[in-house]
Amino acid sequence: MSKVIKIRKGLNIPLSGEAEKILQLAPRASSYAVSPADFHGLTPKMLVQEGDKVKAGTPLFFDKYNKDIIFTSPVSGTFSLLVRGDKRRILELRVDPDETDDYVNFGIKEPESMTREDITSHLMKAGLWPMIRQRPYSVIAKAGMTPKSIFISCFNTAPLSPDLDFVIKGQEASFQKGIDVLSRLTDGAVNLGVDAIHTTSEAFLKPRNAKVNRFSGPHPAGNVGIQIHHVDPLNKGELIWYLDVQDVIIIGRLFEKGIYDAAKIVALTGSEVLNPRYYRVISGALIESFAQKNIRLQQDVNIRTISGDPLTGKKIGSNGYLGFYDGQITLLPEGDQPELIGWLTPNLDKFSYSRTFLSFLMPGKKFRHNTNIRSGERPFVITGLYEKVLPMDVLPMQLLKAIMINDIDLMEQLGIYEVAPEDFALCEYVCPSKTEMQTIIRDGLDVMIKEFS
Repeated sequence: MSKVIKIRKGLNIPLSGEAEKILQLAPRASSYAVSPADFHGLTPKMLVQEGDKVKAGTPLFFDKYNKDIIFTSPVSGTFSLLVRGDKRRILELRVDPDETDDYVNFGIKEPESMTREDITSHLMKAGLWPMIRQRPYSVIAKAGMTPKSIFISCFNTAPLSPDLDFVIKGQEASFQKGIDVLSRLTDGAVNLGVDAIHTTSEAFLKPRNAKVNRFSGPHPAGNVGIQIHHVDPLNKGELIWYLDVQDVIIIGRLFEKGIYDAAKIVALTGSEVLNPRYYRVISGALIESFAQKNIRLQQDVNIRTISGDPLTGKKIGSNGYLGFYDGQITLLPEGDQPELIGWLTPNLDKFSYSRTFLSFLMPGKKFRHNTNIRSGERPFVITGLYEKVLPMDVLPMQLLKAIMINDIDLMEQLGIYEVAPEDFALCEYVCPSKTEMQTIIRDGLDVMIKEFS
């Protein structure tokens, strides 16, 4: 049995609203959407026009700077609306679905008999290549390059995150097929990160063509960036690819069935959900199609709808759509009501890393957090807090300041290639300066892309 990598730094945020292990089939949504904003750095070029009929797997648009990377429809129906924002930026492509899906047939394939180039071409043709992302930069992987290894995190430690052992039930064969495909794309290992204590699925613990790495400890132990850092650290000039478990399953289905089957199991979580549970939906579904009747409505409480987890997810609104990479929807109170003397109240109903509230005397309690950051931005000073929740051999404060002054050489020396915005989510959460660290890290990575692309 492999050794356990113990993550000692981090923080588990005890939020109420974890999904109960009940799976429901969500009703077919009235609309589905693909958002180019889900793919950082993408400039979309359209392949269809409003009113065109599409099948599940029909190309909708491609990357202007890499025509081979296309994005396909998750359902069959009618391309009904192109939503634009400022400067005519494309925000969403909406498809009104048919009653049942008609699929583009890409053909059943056996990865063992295919070359790396054949597999890459097949994934691109079906629109599944964007599921593979790379470090450095946390963007869609470059198809012409060979990564030194591939990583898949098989457990999630973010607040209210779905239980992937529950998600994979009944889909083990597709997951293994996806691993078989990925193992043909690298000369190194396909690494699975599992929870040393709680992971039980045989598909995660005893896969073929993959290496299992066991982790223990608080969040962010389940982050793929933390796993890469402790198993196969990234150096300048190297590439590592990574995927989510459900994306591996969808890739496996493509080779098993010859179709783009975009079905996912999504956890509806958060304190404002009446009955938090799992739903089987199709990627890009309108959130209200399965969440609308399961929301705790209160007259004086506004609700924030998040596609993703509370730390790294995207605010989408009640009429928003499930993000391409997301397997979780979170509903939290907006926190836009004034509070009498704020943090000075000796409150038992609020959680604080710094033990500002007496709630630290109740270690097993779950909290109904809202999104209020309580005060505005403050001077960015050294506190030593960030190092306590970031289990990486980087200096977070120094790296952030190097990005802010645009010192490229110093950014390289301080480990910019190893990090992604999600790795700094906890630092942002405990930050007394209220600094938007994930945005700063993203800006720094964009600078490096422009400098060396």
